[in-house]
Amino acid sequence: MRPMKRLLYFLTAVLVVASCGPSYEEKRRTIHKERMQRLREDSAALKVAVMPTMDCLPLFVAKAEHLFSGADVRLKLFTAQMDCDTALVGGSVEGAVTDLVRAERLQKQGTSLRYVTSTGAYWQLYSNRMARITKLPQLDDKMVGMTRYSATALLADAAVDSARLKPERVFKIQLNDVDVRLKMLLNGEIDAVMLTEPQASLARQAHHRMLMDSRKAGVQLGVVAFREKSLADKTRREQLDVFLKGYNQAVDSLNHHGLSRYRNLVVKYCHVKENQIDSILRNMKYQRISAPKEADVERARKWLEKQ
Repeated sequence: MRPMKRLLYFLTAVLVVASCGPSYEEKRRTIHKERMQRLREDSAALKVAVMPTMDCLPLFVAKAEHLFSGADVRLKLFTAQMDCDTALVGGSVEGAVTDLVRAERLQKQGTSLRYVTSTGAYWQLYSNRMARITKLPQLDDKMVGMTRYSATALLADAAVDSARLKPERVFKIQLNDVDVRLKMLLNGEIDAVMLTEPQASLARQAHHRMLMDSRKAGVQLGVVAFREKSLADKTRREQLDVFLKGYNQAVDSLNHHGLSRYRNLVVKYCHVKENQIDSILRNMKYQRISAPKEADVERARKWLEKQ
């Protein structure tokens, strides 16, 4: 009987302990409550779609240095600009770092946007070193990776025009993910690609040849845009004021301390290895809040009209 008594005491103790803990239903309700709380907080926050690109560095710096204090600003990271567009149109983000071609197309499709600042984004065209393409005319009968209805497509057309090639003789291949586009170049799977930083510098480090640089054309197509519908709300406008102030402070810090101070953020957000970073940091310049030039907006509009 003694072993039986010990077993009964053990089972009784287990039941007592179990009864003291939360039930399955209580745990489920707690998890649901916490999830709903996170959703409410995310809904109230000012959300901005960003990419693993260097034009987003002021936002990464502002977030890391708590320069958005006074507002809950959240960065939503994507690797394809199309996904940023979908989030912007659907309202899951209020703003996005994008380019004027994409933004103007969204406006034509009915999503009214406010351009709060241009960015220092630029794009370069790189040919695969194994393809032995050293000049733009050699793109005849070749594949060029880019994204449709974007700055990369506009600039690819400009490259074709400047080389006096027939458009139908250059095959523009849609590669939306910036990381995939770079990998295809590095793996010898495509003849040429349009890249921004840091992907452009990574291509150059791998000894691929640069054929074109958008800066030489004096065009600035990078922009930060917000949905006008979101900014109709007073709270959103107050959040935007905090965002713009934090953006300027981040640019000031980048210009004062140098980009090397924030190399850890480039590694973290831009998918760059530590031993690749030094040449990248030499190339980017940042400017405080400034509206995009009307000439650049008009160039994007006219290009879209031809498509």
